[in-house]
Amino acid sequence: MAHSDGHDHDHAHAHQASRRRLSLVLALTGAFLVVEVTAGIATGSLALLADAGHMLTDVAGLVLALLAMKLAERPPSPRRTFGYHRAEILAALINAVLLLGVAGYILREAWDRFREPHAVPSGTVLVVAAVGLVVNVAGALLIRASSQASLNLRGAYNEVVADALSSIGVIVGAIVMGLTGWPQVDTLVAVAIALFVLPRSWSLLRETLHVLLEGTPREVDLALLRSTMEDVSGVKTIHDLHVWTLTSGVHALSAHAILQEGATPGQVLGDLRKRVTAGFPISHVTVQLEERCCGEHAHA
Repeated sequence: MAHSDGHDHDHAHAHQASRRRLSLVLALTGAFLVVEVTAGIATGSLALLADAGHMLTDVAGLVLALLAMKLAERPPSPRRTFGYHRAEILAALINAVLLLGVAGYILREAWDRFREPHAVPSGTVLVVAAVGLVVNVAGALLIRASSQASLNLRGAYNEVVADALSSIGVIVGAIVMGLTGWPQVDTLVAVAIALFVLPRSWSLLRETLHVLLEGTPREVDLALLRSTMEDVSGVKTIHDLHVWTLTSGVHALSAHAILQEGATPGQVLGDLRKRVTAGFPISHVTVQLEERCCGEHAHA
């Protein structure tokens, strides 16, 4: 199995830095969540409650992300030979489902509000939303750099960014509501937030399901990978080639390689591992060498 100690060290260091930032963002969003829920209930603002519901999933997502990152640090065991890497993906899946649920609840509540509008104090809504915008922008800046390295972190970052945008929407809605006196503006903003969240949540859900179903990583061209491996001196053909994702940025490969006559197995195996790890984002490589094809899986 090809492995890089330097890569592991960098990965661990990045994990620690990301975890510290996530902890700070969690403290900020958790504190403001209490404020926004209280204000939403007190004012009857569906827009504030929609934003609070979204922020609740932020808090849940951040807690899950931190838990998953901690679990991922636990070493492999005889029962879990790859360790707890998949905990991160499961956390991202739960996060996506929570987001979809909150969006559905807001849309249903908005339907009732359109039929029976509620008067909302626009000044209070404006102040609370402005504070929320500051909190969300600060949170997004803290985890932006780490968001591309992990599905889980990407989900958390996307939620914080969405919350910042929804806070802007609530601010605009409060201003319009104050100028026009039309309470349904608050409901329209809540619907806009829910509709903004839905496609992004669905995208995250699809990505996590792709990983859990052991789909080929999107950044790996399987046809190019196969041809690269078959170009190695001493390799006749490659079959039973599989590539899957353990967790964000950690991909594994297994394959069978049929050797050409006279090839040196040890040399071929070393060259295959070097080609794969150098040319593709794959860190775990397992190759079975064969002198001839083993039947029905010859073309897999």
